[in-house]
Amino acid sequence: MSFRHGLRLLYSQLSLFSRELNRPWCRCVSNSLALSSEKRASDFNSFVARTNTCGELRSAHVGQEVTLCGWIQYQRQGLFLVLRDFEGLTQIIIPQDEAHSHVKKALYDAPVESVVRVTGTVISRPPGQKNPRMPTGDIEVKVKTAEVLNSCKKLPFEIKDFIKKSEALRMQYRYLDLRSFQMQHNLRLRSQMVMKMREYLCNLHGFVDVETPTLFKRTPGGAKEFVVPSREPGRFYCLPQSPQQFKQLLMVGGLDRYFQVARCYRDEGSKPDRQPEFTQIDIEMSFVDQAGIQRLIEGLLQYSWPSERGPITTPFPSMSYAEALAEYGTDKPDTRFGMKIIDVSDVFRSVEIGFVQNAVNKPQGTVKAICIPQGVRHLQNKDFESLKESAKSQFNQEVLHLILKPYESLKSPLSKFLSVEQHSELIQALKVQADDVVLLAAGEHEKVCLVLGNMRLETANLLESRGLVLRDPTAFHFLWVVDFPLFLHKEENPAELESAHHPFTAPHPSDTSLLYSEPAKVRSQHYDLVLNGSEIGGGSIRIHNAEQQRFVLETVLKEDPELLSHLLEALKCGAPPHGGIALGLDRLICLVAGAPSIRDVIAFPKSFKGRDLMSNAPDYITPEELEPYHIQVAWPAAEAEANKN
Repeated sequence: MSFRHGLRLLYSQLSLFSRELNRPWCRCVSNSLALSSEKRASDFNSFVARTNTCGELRSAHVGQEVTLCGWIQYQRQGLFLVLRDFEGLTQIIIPQDEAHSHVKKALYDAPVESVVRVTGTVISRPPGQKNPRMPTGDIEVKVKTAEVLNSCKKLPFEIKDFIKKSEALRMQYRYLDLRSFQMQHNLRLRSQMVMKMREYLCNLHGFVDVETPTLFKRTPGGAKEFVVPSREPGRFYCLPQSPQQFKQLLMVGGLDRYFQVARCYRDEGSKPDRQPEFTQIDIEMSFVDQAGIQRLIEGLLQYSWPSERGPITTPFPSMSYAEALAEYGTDKPDTRFGMKIIDVSDVFRSVEIGFVQNAVNKPQGTVKAICIPQGVRHLQNKDFESLKESAKSQFNQEVLHLILKPYESLKSPLSKFLSVEQHSELIQALKVQADDVVLLAAGEHEKVCLVLGNMRLETANLLESRGLVLRDPTAFHFLWVVDFPLFLHKEENPAELESAHHPFTAPHPSDTSLLYSEPAKVRSQHYDLVLNGSEIGGGSIRIHNAEQQRFVLETVLKEDPELLSHLLEALKCGAPPHGGIALGLDRLICLVAGAPSIRDVIAFPKSFKGRDLMSNAPDYITPEELEPYHIQVAWPAAEAEANKN
């Protein structure tokens, strides 16, 4: 019996005992086996027609005969070529002797990006010709035989990361863009992190991986849903925005803890961090509170975090929604840099300026400011005018800028209204230094916070474009944002309320009584996870009482509860207290990889307009194909005329 076989037999016997006795030492054996398994290098060369990858050969392989498969990255004068695969590059020496003339001709005639298989001997590169920038730079392969497996036509762009390509071109030829080392790295990083998440949830903490349907029905509230026709007249499916209802029903069904790498859909345009179809790490637990969910996610991220990105420290800091709005002007603060919003209402309360007095005398009126370090040195008048125009166009809010010159002289239209004492108080409140710039706004609290929060980020972008580093690109600042309002006033009709997140979120225990009297004042048991100013996760403790859920839907939100009759019935059948969270996998991987857009970490993404530029989806369907679905297209007049022709 081999040692490995004996160890496995011992482990199986220990596992049987552990089921009977639940001994903790059995888990230690299991963990040690898992660790030894992780240390084994991945076998990329089993089941395939090669002996090695193009990225693994080193000086230790000199003298070995190897077979490599890959794409021709580069060829020079029929003397050598560079072969590429997913793992790296290897230099190939083309034989020049007459006996191998057919090999030379085959490789010489093969265009760049043709797929070839070569067999040869690993040799050391001559002195002075080693390439320290290539992991395989100490060796090369002297070819004996070669076969062109598939020739390549002229491509629309070269497969090199330093070649500039428009995003539209990359998406149109995505199958070529995927060959780049950056896309290979991003997708493999994504795969590795998801696998570690599965291990943590399923193997270490007993979660059950359950696939939920992607054909469902319309649900109230939230984003717009994609509609899918059925063959029953007038009846449609909807693609779910998330598995929210299903995971709650799984808790009613006694699954206790569920997880899924879930596909989700929203009929919205794309942004750098959003597209119509996206992926969540979806999680739900029974008998859990907010703190339990937060500890789970902190452990999950620690366990799956790539070692090359450095360790992350837990527990993550926490901040209330009210604090985040007041200090950063957003519910997803980037805490990697300062420039916090400061309330200076007291300084300006007795200043005789019309718009300031109008602001501070209102119930929610305030005067707030942010201080831009070294703004005079890095920003110009046109930058300040651009910032003011942005505030005006986006928020209909006036913003003033004040410049502090050496010897504490204030350069601003406001200076003549400020006494020496008020001037000093303003400098002290904002901790202003020479050559700093202050942006100031007066008005209703929330609006002023939002505009200054936006100015804070726009200014940071400007300063960094001028060479000042505010946000460390290698730093990862996690933050829990909690105590959100349960409901918000609708923009189009402030007298009505809508869910701040979704209608299944439970009220804060301290505010439950307010739900039935002053619902606009109720805080929720919702929590967001923010990383470097991006929301990467959101979740809540759910309403598990059917009557409370019906009241929220019917009375507060004015929604038809019959749309959710299945959920309401389920909650009456002994639903346990439960809660969960969903991590935005695309956004998370984008930040970890340092990619500019989530489209750089998705294999086949959609464009800003939600189109697949490679296949040209969505595409037209003929009237004959639509007939079984009892649908006719109502064409706009111009398109109808064009279709006739």
